[in-house]
Amino acid sequence: MVEETVGATSANDVPADAPVLALQTVYLKDCSYEAPNGPRVDGAWNPQVSLDLQTGTALLSPDLREVVLTVTVSAKQNDVTVFLVEVKQAGLFLIRNFGESDVKRAVSTVCPGVLFPYARSVVSQLVSQGGFPQFLLPPVNFDALYAANVGQQQPPPPQTN
Repeated sequence: MVEETVGATSANDVPADAPVLALQTVYLKDCSYEAPNGPRVDGAWNPQVSLDLQTGTALLSPDLREVVLTVTVSAKQNDVTVFLVEVKQAGLFLIRNFGESDVKRAVSTVCPGVLFPYARSVVSQLVSQGGFPQFLLPPVNFDALYAANVGQQQPPPPQTN
């Protein structure tokens, strides 16, 4: 009997000059949870939630980068902080044979997209374990965020009279 493996490749199976983006590991780097008054909430549960996302990267070797997605969620009700959660979800990514602009795009879109579901799960678990109703972060389009950020950084076209 012959066994075939379909679609299973590793970073070592591709040609030496081919672009490679491969996840090596995912881990929780840091997290913080605060609920100043516990789950006691006056009135109906209808918090105003704010979400902040940040991405950072560190070059560990010529082909290996640590990408850290920081997710900060703050919930307030009647101007009182109900809970504050910060999660730093990290991953090691093998990135080889990419141009500088492609690396920048990968660590700003693809890598955070891989890390976000893990961070989303940790945020949900922390909020639930804090005694609050289930909380799920909405999906995030990192491609759109990157495009908007790049659009803001480009200088305006010169004006002609």
